[in-house]
Amino acid sequence: MKFQDYYKVLGVDRNADQAAIKKAYRKLARKYHPDVNKEADAEERFKEVNEAYEVLKDPEKRKAYDQFGENWKHGQDFNAGGWEQAAGSGFEGADFSDFFEQIFRQHAAGGSGRRSYSYGFGGDAGFDGAGGSYGGYRARPRKGQDQTLKLDITLEEAYHGGEKLIQLSRGEPGAGGVVTATMKKLKISIPKGVQQGQKIRLARQGHPSLSGGEPGDLLLEINILPHRHFRLDGKNILLTLPVTPWEAALGEKVTVPTLDGKVDLKLKAGIQSGQKMRLKGRGMPGKPKGDQLVEIQIHSPPAKDDDARGFYEDMKQKFAGFNPRRF
Repeated sequence: MKFQDYYKVLGVDRNADQAAIKKAYRKLARKYHPDVNKEADAEERFKEVNEAYEVLKDPEKRKAYDQFGENWKHGQDFNAGGWEQAAGSGFEGADFSDFFEQIFRQHAAGGSGRRSYSYGFGGDAGFDGAGGSYGGYRARPRKGQDQTLKLDITLEEAYHGGEKLIQLSRGEPGAGGVVTATMKKLKISIPKGVQQGQKIRLARQGHPSLSGGEPGDLLLEINILPHRHFRLDGKNILLTLPVTPWEAALGEKVTVPTLDGKVDLKLKAGIQSGQKMRLKGRGMPGKPKGDQLVEIQIHSPPAKDDDARGFYEDMKQKFAGFNPRRF
């Protein structure tokens, strides 16, 4: 690894005290953390900032660096070994761990395709994880992070349930403690009658543990896609049904689509546009079942020729006393 001016990397003076170095580091670590910053060079800048801080926070390392510059390790190449040591030792205190745990809580549940990184803190290794120790205390391995994804399904899939094959990005630990994204396929079971926003938990299908613990869980948040005919209202299904004026006036029988097939519906004679009729138990499955509400929408045929216009003229005379406007 080429020589870096660690003071320049952190943006501090060579005479800066430990408080100033720590403050500068925390600011830059937050700025360039790959879970926060999606710019192409963010990960590399993040590594440079951590490398600089590893040296300047240690009085002995800093003294050697100030004295010998790029030869501060007396001929030993500064490579990922120093970085990995930091990844195992947990950095420097509970306040620092809390700082990054806050970042992870805000960003760990992003959508599909997000990469997850760990450089020895936060995530599942944590301040007191099995990846390292502090003050002689060694804690048990921590569970991996849970992963939350939105799962788009059709209204038919929500109604009938069944199996669905999904593909997601999952982190796998690699060399140096870095977690890289890999694509994974899962066959999942969608419960019959699942609701919008409902979460399905898949145990041990989340991010892996970096400290030897069990993987986190995968939470799938259901998002039911819009349908061309039906609308959801809780467990009820709404349908706008076009009918002719004579079907509405005479109360005829019409065919109505449902998610479980077509059914016949006897209209109430004289029913008006905007009125609703209820198909009991034809909504989303469950205990109790939802209903299907059919909203009537009267469509009049166009008067395209003289005969049709004459028919409407006859209606006008026939119903001369009828005025639907009450204002």
